[in-house]
Amino acid sequence: MKKRDLLLTGAAIIGGSWLLQTLRSPSLNIAIASDPDQQNKATKKYKVMKTEAEWKEILTPEQFNVLRKHGTERSFTSPLDKEYGKGTYYCAGCEQALFVSDTKFNSRTGWPSFFDPIDGAIATSVDKALFMKRTEVHCSRCGGHLGHVFDDGPQPTGQRYCMNGVAMKFIPA
Repeated sequence: MKKRDLLLTGAAIIGGSWLLQTLRSPSLNIAIASDPDQQNKATKKYKVMKTEAEWKEILTPEQFNVLRKHGTERSFTSPLDKEYGKGTYYCAGCEQALFVSDTKFNSRTGWPSFFDPIDGAIATSVDKALFMKRTEVHCSRCGGHLGHVFDDGPQPTGQRYCMNGVAMKFIPA
């Protein structure tokens, strides 16, 4: 492969990533098919439904970016990553119980990780962003983006629910 071809390929990948992020920008009202939140607005009713302005009133800017715009917090920045006390993890958007502390483990990824959610607490969708296919995890009550689930977790489920700490609240038992 010639150096020029390599540079053009790299530029195309970077440009495509930039375009995808630009289309998902909160300042644009463009719905793209791979954005589950845009699809859900038209096809799914959650028990907790709010306008963008109402979500902005109750969430911090970082929570809004993650829960409503499918953002990701930087790894190793959430205090919940190293929280190992007994208790329950709730959705920061609607306060639905999501995970119990007995299912939390240290995945060494920098995000709080769990191997099993509370029954009925989460919903999933396919995330095809950034040239990858992943399973995105949402709160089943409000549709808030929580993170992703992978098949490299511990037994008994073999699942790793890799969650954004900012999307949750921990209440000690």
